[in-house]
Amino acid sequence: MLEIVGPLPVPTRRERWHVSLMLLPVVVYYLVFHYLPMYGAAIAFQDFNPVKGIFGSKWVGLENFQDFFSSFYFSRLMFNTIAINVLDLIFGFPAPIILALLINELRWNPFKRLVQTVTYLPHFISVIVVVGMLFDFLARDGLVNQVLATGDPIAFMQSPDWFRQLYVGSGIWQHVGWGSIVYLAAIATIDPQLYDAAKVDGADRFRQMWHITLPGIMSTIVILLILRMGSLMSVGFEKIILMYNPLTYETADVFRRGILQADFSFSAAVGLFNSVINFGLLLAANRISRRLTEHSLW
Repeated sequence: MLEIVGPLPVPTRRERWHVSLMLLPVVVYYLVFHYLPMYGAAIAFQDFNPVKGIFGSKWVGLENFQDFFSSFYFSRLMFNTIAINVLDLIFGFPAPIILALLINELRWNPFKRLVQTVTYLPHFISVIVVVGMLFDFLARDGLVNQVLATGDPIAFMQSPDWFRQLYVGSGIWQHVGWGSIVYLAAIATIDPQLYDAAKVDGADRFRQMWHITLPGIMSTIVILLILRMGSLMSVGFEKIILMYNPLTYETADVFRRGILQADFSFSAAVGLFNSVINFGLLLAANRISRRLTEHSLW
């Protein structure tokens, strides 16, 4: 029989140097690729010329921001950006949570692994391929119109009324399986004895999910929701450029001037404005979460 004579000694910082060494590549990565390039935000206050560079370009102060705020399309750009992100927040954020809960309820492991594999695979498909599939399936003579057989084919990809739904829906299809991994990992940490006690009390599968599984992963949900709120003003330009065309500018236009016209200073000003708004939303979401749920990033 072992006898405990006292508490185990805590290793000193010098003795834990190898653990700190493992963290070093991550720190170097963020310093080199995330913090050092932040000096490039200075071009938002310049009439940037790629030939002259940042230090040789003319300083114009807030002119780019004034140009953006006074632009004829300012309200449309802001509305489209917010609309796309709100739709993604309403429908895209709960999707992996729901999928993780459904997968967790599967009891036949071969089928469970099959569902996980099928839902994970789209994440590894290139955005270009996904958009190409949209154009093929949703063309006037595509599979969707053939199945609908409405008589008058619908030009989905050329209709501004369908752009946001297709953008958000294709994103959900592509990333819902991958996003569910975090929630499945959180579910795996829940004490199985809680489910056994609930069964003894007569709780069915739905009540176990509602009263045990969901509360057990609530901290993970809140943390990821706070992080999602921090990107509410950001839209990936790659997929937008691939999907939109002059017919859908009404609902798809979010940054055309900065990208297509190569106006680097204007684009940097818009990006800096979005970053400031996102940072404010992150702080607000974190503070509200700490007051309401006692879960927060800091």
